[in-house]
Amino acid sequence: MAPPQRSRVPLEFGGPLGAAALMLLLPATLVHLLLAARSAPAHLLAPPPALPAPGALWSPWALQLCLGWLGLQVALYLLPARKVAEGLQLKDKSRLLYPINGARGPQGNGRGRCRQGCREGPRAGLGAPCILLFVKSLMAHPSALAPGGNSGNPVYDFFLGRELNPRIISFDIKYFCELRPGLLGWVLINLALLMQEAKLRGSPSLAMCLVNGFQLLYVGDALWHEEAILTTMDIMHDGFGFMLAFGNLVWVPFTYSLQAQFLLHHPQPLGLPLAAGICLLNAVGYYIFRGANSQKNTFRKNPSDPSVAGLETIPTATGQQLLVSGWWGVVRHPNYLGDIIMALAWSLPCGVTHLLPYFYLLYFIALLLHREARDELQCLQKYGLAWQEYCQRVPYRIVPYVY
Repeated sequence: MAPPQRSRVPLEFGGPLGAAALMLLLPATLVHLLLAARSAPAHLLAPPPALPAPGALWSPWALQLCLGWLGLQVALYLLPARKVAEGLQLKDKSRLLYPINGARGPQGNGRGRCRQGCREGPRAGLGAPCILLFVKSLMAHPSALAPGGNSGNPVYDFFLGRELNPRIISFDIKYFCELRPGLLGWVLINLALLMQEAKLRGSPSLAMCLVNGFQLLYVGDALWHEEAILTTMDIMHDGFGFMLAFGNLVWVPFTYSLQAQFLLHHPQPLGLPLAAGICLLNAVGYYIFRGANSQKNTFRKNPSDPSVAGLETIPTATGQQLLVSGWWGVVRHPNYLGDIIMALAWSLPCGVTHLLPYFYLLYFIALLLHREARDELQCLQKYGLAWQEYCQRVPYRIVPYVY
């Protein structure tokens, strides 16, 4: 077993007490959201509707469905990849290999009895797998530990994740969970809700079709640009603990489908002119999101690429360059701006009479503000004076002339 080596990274999320509270609050919030979406008032801030009977909170069928879904995605992950990409350099100077074949996931997805899975899926537990991963991390070499997840406090480390890249032979558990089961499950749940609406009302509503189409585009983009995830904070910095396991496997598919859940139980009229405006808004958000991310990823891969070779940069002590023109010369996190605009477009088809379908927008703004603060701190520590110069030249963080 590796000797204990505590991280000096400042504790986040309120430390151990905050981590413990989040592990209780997040599942409770998810259950409240799903119950509220099905209730007649659909109030976000009102006391939660009556809980189901205790016997309804556990279902062997839901467990079998979740295990079958995970098994299918594992099998697709293990198929020969169209490409194998190298990750960034680790503490021990090595680089891990990652299969790039996430676009195969949708080809193998089944839809059988998915509506029942939408009702029961959140009740399938993640406790045992998270505990096993934590125990595994206790035997990991110190160089394999995440910067922030080995504080020495078991509650905090269990939440944040001790091991940076937990693997079983070549199967990378965190990388697998980042895109495949949760994002594809989100699309599948949306589709099941659309089909259920068609069954109840004869055809799916325009609002439901827009929500499905917008979110399918977002997930398809993530799968198509799968390699880009290797440079995200989740892969580079965060360990794989309760936070990412619950977030990727439960929070994403069941909370991000909240608009479709709401529309099934609370249909909203939507005229063509308003629908066209919402489509335009989503297109603007996607254009910013994809343009900023593509520019960043292209520059990281090949700064001499003709599409980015003319962009202005700031040299850093690490030998890397900071983009200070193009999308990244407008604001410091233009991809987050695109994300927020799309989140608004996903909520608008649900009308403006209820706050509940806007929970995703509010949550996502809070998430991105927190992530942006973490990005800023890490970049300041990594790039020093070069980052300070970048901040002076690009003063706005997410929204031009606002923030």
